[in-house]
Amino acid sequence: MHALLKLRTGDQVRVHFLHPAPPSPTENPESAERDAELVIVARTIVDSDQPVIVTGDLNDVAWSATTRLFRKLSGLLDPRVGRGMFNTFHAKYLFLRWPLDHLFHSHHFTVSSIKRLPYFGSDHFGLFTELSFRPVRGKDQEGVRADADDESWANSIADEQDVDSKDVPAPGE
Repeated sequence: MHALLKLRTGDQVRVHFLHPAPPSPTENPESAERDAELVIVARTIVDSDQPVIVTGDLNDVAWSATTRLFRKLSGLLDPRVGRGMFNTFHAKYLFLRWPLDHLFHSHHFTVSSIKRLPYFGSDHFGLFTELSFRPVRGKDQEGVRADADDESWANSIADEQDVDSKDVPAPGE
């Protein structure tokens, strides 16, 4: 889902809620479709002056090359950095958990709090992230940036799946 939220201040925030198909032997034998979705959404965000939040079950761990590429291409920040792992999957297995649910935000926000919520019956734990809209203060935050190799890899991912930025609906239109 792609939407444009209007804050009480009148400011507008682009939000993207994603749940790409997981790579798994029973559902999807490779991650190409998921990777392409992340690359294309990232490309619609980069160089945007508008506040942005991307969140969802990305079916990818925080340390993977694809998630890191998404962060580099989009320029978004990961609120978990320096705050913990926040393993959200699998809620029913105590010793086999990893972070599949993510939230990334533009520099317009600062993190007020982040915590994994208690078990509620799903195979995922909820991840509660409270952000404060602080566009001026937030500019001091630094993310990671894409280099020429990252851009080339992103191009090959998008080309392989025959998708581009036009495939992502523009929020608010």
